[in-house]
Amino acid sequence: MSLNSMTNQNSPLNSLVLHWPPSLHLMNDQFFDFCQVNKELRIERTAQGDSEIMAPTGGATSWRNSRLITQLSIWADLEGSGVVFDSSGGFVLPNGAIRSPDVSWVKRSRLSALTVEQKQRFLPLCPDFVIELRSPSDSIKSLQDKMQEYSENGASLGWLIDTEGQQVLVFQPKTAIVHLDKPQFLLADDLLAGFRLELQKLWDVGF
Repeated sequence: MSLNSMTNQNSPLNSLVLHWPPSLHLMNDQFFDFCQVNKELRIERTAQGDSEIMAPTGGATSWRNSRLITQLSIWADLEGSGVVFDSSGGFVLPNGAIRSPDVSWVKRSRLSALTVEQKQRFLPLCPDFVIELRSPSDSIKSLQDKMQEYSENGASLGWLIDTEGQQVLVFQPKTAIVHLDKPQFLLADDLLAGFRLELQKLWDVGF
């Protein structure tokens, strides 16, 4: 096993990667247990089996992420057709990667097909909707690749929010990326009917 700092332009600047030899490749349940004994870390797995270890975010990013969760959760509780997950929730994608989006939403109809045991571990599915929030140290290229991975593995919609540039990149399967400059709000009526994400509340730190 080797440990390298991920400092190239295609990787997050605030993370490390663990390269596992084939003889030490962790199965999904083993990787879950590995994460449980390292709860102070946010760990993801690539489709190639490498482990990406992310550092905790700064205060501004954490606050913004809480605002995203709050807005989506209020709508989801009223609308009722899906469930919201925060960045500590892991998902096993069809390509074998295990990812933890900053914010995600999954239809209840898909969750109802899972067993009780499956719900206690990383969920074996790709969320229907994901949001990734770029922190100052994140590589935009790395986040774009991750959003593309969600789209290719079943996500119907993804929003990559860059608060530094006040931009949003919209990802949908088999569709060109849409770039939005300084939008005040976002709508997703085809998937999240009635949900309106107020972005003005994110552009400026509220503390």
